[in-house]
Amino acid sequence: MTNNTHQTPLLDKVSDPSDIRGFTDEQLIQLAGELRDETIRVVSITGGHLGASLGVIELTIALHHVFNTPDDRLIWDVGHQCYPHKILTGRRDRMHTLRQGGGISGFTKRSESPYDPFGAGHSSTSISSGLGMAVARDLMGKENNVIAVIGDGAMSAGMAYEAMNNAGSMDSRLIVILNDNDMSIAPPVGAMSAYLSRLISSKKFRSLRHFLAEMAKKFPRPLEEAARKAEEYARGLVTGGTLFEELGFYYVGPIDGHNLEHLLPILKNLRDDKEPGPVLLHVVTHKGHGYTPAEESPDKYHGVGKFDVVTGKIHKSVSNAPSYTKIFSEALIKEAEIDDKILAITAAMPSGTGLDAFASRFPERTFDVGIAEQHAVTFAAGLASEGYKPFAAIYSTFLQRGYDQLVHDVAIQKLPVRFAIDRAGLVGNDGATHAGAYDLAYLCCLPGLVVMAPSDEAELMHMVATAAGINDGPSAIRYPRGEGVGIELPAKGEALEIGKGRIVREGSTVAILSLGTRMQESLAAADDLAARGLSATVADARFAKPIDEDLIRRLAESHEVLVTVEEGSVGGFGAQVMQFMANEGLFDNSLKFRAIILPDVFVDQDSPSKQYETVGLTAPHIVSTVLCALGRQEESEIAKPVSA
Repeated sequence: MTNNTHQTPLLDKVSDPSDIRGFTDEQLIQLAGELRDETIRVVSITGGHLGASLGVIELTIALHHVFNTPDDRLIWDVGHQCYPHKILTGRRDRMHTLRQGGGISGFTKRSESPYDPFGAGHSSTSISSGLGMAVARDLMGKENNVIAVIGDGAMSAGMAYEAMNNAGSMDSRLIVILNDNDMSIAPPVGAMSAYLSRLISSKKFRSLRHFLAEMAKKFPRPLEEAARKAEEYARGLVTGGTLFEELGFYYVGPIDGHNLEHLLPILKNLRDDKEPGPVLLHVVTHKGHGYTPAEESPDKYHGVGKFDVVTGKIHKSVSNAPSYTKIFSEALIKEAEIDDKILAITAAMPSGTGLDAFASRFPERTFDVGIAEQHAVTFAAGLASEGYKPFAAIYSTFLQRGYDQLVHDVAIQKLPVRFAIDRAGLVGNDGATHAGAYDLAYLCCLPGLVVMAPSDEAELMHMVATAAGINDGPSAIRYPRGEGVGIELPAKGEALEIGKGRIVREGSTVAILSLGTRMQESLAAADDLAARGLSATVADARFAKPIDEDLIRRLAESHEVLVTVEEGSVGGFGAQVMQFMANEGLFDNSLKFRAIILPDVFVDQDSPSKQYETVGLTAPHIVSTVLCALGRQEESEIAKPVSA
């Protein structure tokens, strides 16, 4: 399938949404087919979030046709489904750069387009941000619409309900579209449901409802309440919207989100309705709609690599080694086979964290709590308080959402929750929103928390075994996305001594103390330094907390230069080491110290190798840092060390 004017004649005429506002219903239906084909073609080349995007083709077209975007604010929750939106809003010619270095983001991004009023990479923020925009509009005396599109999965997060509870108590006009693509909420939809939804969304019905409500106020209070509840529950029985009505939303739906003949008149009703207060439109869609491989395997095509459009076959690169995620999963299964107290918890990411394999082996000991990281952490704390050994497998950036619970419900109470923190460090094409840059900083400041980072996949196995044996407080293992080094693996991990690192290579002049998977780059840097006559010791810290004070003291006292290397922000491992050394007076005798960390910027998407080169976490940058510390800048192939 190729892109040319014969295949997408209508789409070729669209440079921004204003171009489709004069289209007939028949043209919009044709445009939907062309937009679906174009979305499939683009993602087959770049990879990305296909299923969710295909599920909202008709909804995207209908929204941009009916509403006056960007003056009307259209917010896509998470942004997994925003590819059709990007194609229609002037970015079609750049879609081949999707999620690539220097290209457009895989999520909505304010700096990228005025049609992206709010950036998103994590879920369940759309209603809160939309309500903020609606209140700001009211304060400015404007009349534009604010529309938030949120999926049924994102509705599992508490933040969505906090926002709805707030919105329901206010008069600000806000349209929330619940995109129910799992059929987990909606009853069957059809022509009758569409008719009823069109009726109750109309201005006449709303006006009549308002009139009857005013009349009911003239009744004695018990009768007024009875009349109100009778009306709401009658509509709830027909449409299923009782929950949302109780939260203060005017509920419309459910309707077929792939039927433009149903969508368009209802959206126009909502656009033209100026009644105060929030409205929720419930649309039912199907992930991957219109592309058979994605319809049959929605999980597989949620986030997909490059694939063949005709066959749907995904092009998989040949791995040299298993991924860290897979190693964690297999190691945890081995521990659970000998300890029935071990449980696994995920927050809606079973395959992403490797816990799908654990669930297959131990279904009764696996808990997917939905997009609810706060709940996941405290749920794990409750399990730990009763003597179980929960492993909460959560991405680094997602765990940020449960930080208060991590502090109050776990750390202060010294409960032995084990955190398996996937996606530590930079993550490639998901960019800044998913980069695990901050977990070392936000974990290492907490008293009593053991923080580990493996240098290879065998070390990860040992750290899983170590965490399983820590019963007097919380622990965490942070490991990256992607494949391991490819070393031989033990049959089972063995517990490490808490807070003790190891010497990997002995030297005399330069000491490189590495935490995590920059170990291979540290060893390569040591080879380069040796060729320049600088003997280098390479040490694996293993623990970011507690740090190995004896090892640090030894390295500081027996080398001219000490360099720490970590895949994290300022305030992490290097900061712990520096504070210890300063307090111990280890800087008092001419030791040259440098800390190599992630720079103080949000790192945009690119391949992981290019990202690490850009931020200065490769062997040449380590070498340059050492040479500059020794006053030998002229030998460096890099102008400035990363610490400059």
